[in-house]
Amino acid sequence: MTTSAWNETDRLAALRSYDILDSGREPAFDDITALIARLCDAPIAVVNLIDADRQWFKSEVGLGVRETPLETSFCRHALLEQDRLVVPDADKDPRFACNPLVTAANGLKFYAGVLLKDDHGLPLGTLCVLDTRPRPDGLDPLQTEAMEVLARQVMKLLNLRKVLAAGRRTDADLTATASALAVSEARFRAIADSMPQMVWSALPDGFHDYYNARWFEFTGVTPGSTDGEGWNGMFHPEDQERAMARWRHSLETGEPYEVEYRLRRADGVYRWTLGRATPIRNEAGEITRWFGTCTDIEDLKRVVDSKDLLSQELSHRIKNIFAVVSALIGLSARQFPEAKEFASAVRTRINALARAHEFVRPHTDVSRPTVGSMTLHAFLNDLFKPYATANGEPRVQVSGDDAAFDDQAATSVALLFHELATNASKYGALSTEEGEITLKTRNDADRFVLVWEERGGPPVAGAPDRVGFGSSLATLSVEGQLGGRLERIWALEGLRVTADLPATALSRRRAAQNVA
Repeated sequence: MTTSAWNETDRLAALRSYDILDSGREPAFDDITALIARLCDAPIAVVNLIDADRQWFKSEVGLGVRETPLETSFCRHALLEQDRLVVPDADKDPRFACNPLVTAANGLKFYAGVLLKDDHGLPLGTLCVLDTRPRPDGLDPLQTEAMEVLARQVMKLLNLRKVLAAGRRTDADLTATASALAVSEARFRAIADSMPQMVWSALPDGFHDYYNARWFEFTGVTPGSTDGEGWNGMFHPEDQERAMARWRHSLETGEPYEVEYRLRRADGVYRWTLGRATPIRNEAGEITRWFGTCTDIEDLKRVVDSKDLLSQELSHRIKNIFAVVSALIGLSARQFPEAKEFASAVRTRINALARAHEFVRPHTDVSRPTVGSMTLHAFLNDLFKPYATANGEPRVQVSGDDAAFDDQAATSVALLFHELATNASKYGALSTEEGEITLKTRNDADRFVLVWEERGGPPVAGAPDRVGFGSSLATLSVEGQLGGRLERIWALEGLRVTADLPATALSRRRAAQNVA
């Protein structure tokens, strides 16, 4: 049936014949949304039914609500399609670019939905996944097939409910429905077995009762041997207690399960593996099942470890270069006593630059405590020491609210203020003896604002005709790396720059720990 062969009255009548709207949550539907969310690596998955003035969710993962207004619905557009709708980037789609669900902070950017049709081809709703990031390539063929298979399984479940609600529970109907469900179950297992990841599920008490073929292929164990808690024996002895403790914690609290461990492969070699699991809950909030995956990350960890080792080695060599330069200046000062004062000032600046490098260089757990007070103001004061007066008085005055600061943000902040200080020393307030700069910082709800103001320098004629590489890099550091906004005002009395950042941008590790 094409989109022109049905009308809204017929469609709504068909929907209501299922007696499904405003019913409670059911594990069979929740299992489907949990699985398709994991298969498509999407934070949101929904079994969605389109009513006259609303969209109602029989099952949802990642939304936390059971219905939303129809005017903001992506799925109502899917009803106009033949079978499915994919929106790779909602910002670029004129149908959705002004949708408040898209324009909001962390708004929806990606949508993929498959129509739920009754036996007469009338569209009732969709099985869909959504993401807060664009996906230019959409879904891969396996994910698309999974969406279609599971959409058919949703319709089998709806048809079974319809049969039961209408009282037509004949043996033939039940047998046919059971057979259809068995076929859908077989298809589900086929999809799970074709995944490159190891997939498993467990009962609410943690008893593992299902593994896909990839698990048995990777571990070489026989079916049934790792049911219950037998899976833990497959881990490296040093990782078993930690993995089991984390699993029990998730069972007790309902928190998602995530842990890295070494899993024994069929040839006896242990490979680093990332284990994850998400609980499925019923209407009362009770956990009905856990769905999990195991992903081999051995090669990835080796690449990361190699990059970290190389980065630390390069950083160590750079630190040695600072020391060599400082030593050469000291040696030259002994040969030319008349330059002692000049050499001392230069060595102070070199040492200050080395101190700033100590903040931004990669650290190990051993080296990190030597860095000192990791706060924003401490970092900035060290960064600006090379621009102090001959008496050591700072020419860049830092004041306001301090903030926790880590090395993930240090490089971006250093690039911004190094560029500003360098330009000020060439053309701005630091190019004259009378010039001075204030840098004021403040917490503003969920934002952190830094304001750089120059005074006493040469009059500013206006914005430069050309944007240099350094200025572009500073903008990229704030807007691209820190997720903030950068504003420059070329006032006559001096340059004013405002960096407006998310409050979490300066200490991402602490923010991640708070979320965890």
